[in-house]
Amino acid sequence: MTNFISPQPTLEEYWRAIILFGKNSASYKFSLAKTLLDFAPQGKTTLKWDDLAVPFSRHISEHLRTADRQGTSSSSQFLRACRNFNEGLISKDELINETVKRGFTNVIEAFHTVGNEPINTRFFEGDRRKNPGIVLTDNLYRLLEGEQRDSLPHEVEARWRLVESSWGLDLSEHLISVEYASNDSGILRSNLKLGRVTVTSCRDALNGYQKGKCFYCFNNISISSISPNLCDVDHFLPFVLAKERILVGLNGIWNLVLSCQSCNRGQNGKFDRIPAIKYLKRLHRRNEFFIGSHHPLRETLMSQTGLKTDARGKFLQENYKTAKQHLIHEWTVKHEIQPASF
Repeated sequence: MTNFISPQPTLEEYWRAIILFGKNSASYKFSLAKTLLDFAPQGKTTLKWDDLAVPFSRHISEHLRTADRQGTSSSSQFLRACRNFNEGLISKDELINETVKRGFTNVIEAFHTVGNEPINTRFFEGDRRKNPGIVLTDNLYRLLEGEQRDSLPHEVEARWRLVESSWGLDLSEHLISVEYASNDSGILRSNLKLGRVTVTSCRDALNGYQKGKCFYCFNNISISSISPNLCDVDHFLPFVLAKERILVGLNGIWNLVLSCQSCNRGQNGKFDRIPAIKYLKRLHRRNEFFIGSHHPLRETLMSQTGLKTDARGKFLQENYKTAKQHLIHEWTVKHEIQPASF
């Protein structure tokens, strides 16, 4: 687990830690993250509460239209105002006033908290009670100078949709199933009440955990549909084994990784070969990293592969052995960037 997380986090890793491992008692963190990403490209440094309130309330209101549950609390005056705006009961100006008054009460102080402690690297400075707004730091601008800048908004949106889907279910989290639909590159949520519905893009949901790197060679990848480096969603154990009814459940999150096009289907690509054993160890670490995050991926992986680490390792080994017995040929990437990203 500790080997999977860099001991010297980059700005991207700090940001993703906030999005992936910050507490999820309400969706305000995601809305604020999207708001920061909205403003930073405009070159603004100081943002007043009125400035923040416009996109912040818009993102919340948009999500309420498709997912009415936006937190663990049973009531929220701010969310009620957003619902009233969606229903035409209050004006946009009234919504902005309510947002300034109630929308930022806790999220400003809590945004940089991962686990139970704040991180030292901050993407903005400001105190809700003392300051007229926030000041964007150089860290945010440097973050958006990186190669993953186009992927970050998609990752926030994907994480938001995964979390709100778990809030919206009345069933136990253990009955949630999240798997891949190759026809539309979507992660699907399955449960007894709802059947199957698309939750979010598979690429968007997985990319943050892989830190924007190919699972095999650690080259940079993108989840932007217009990028020439658009990654592939790869079945670690080839899906042909499911087609031949040799293995089941290969569309599960446990078996999905993001790969660069070259590793997946290039001249010396993986195709339907079995990855070398070192990649199985890497997959196990990756899946344990998932387990360390919040639902629904945590519960899904545990239900698919085992409740304890040893059981999950045994599950992978048994499936790997069966796959190797049938497909025989082993594959490894020729050039792997060092040091390893995860």
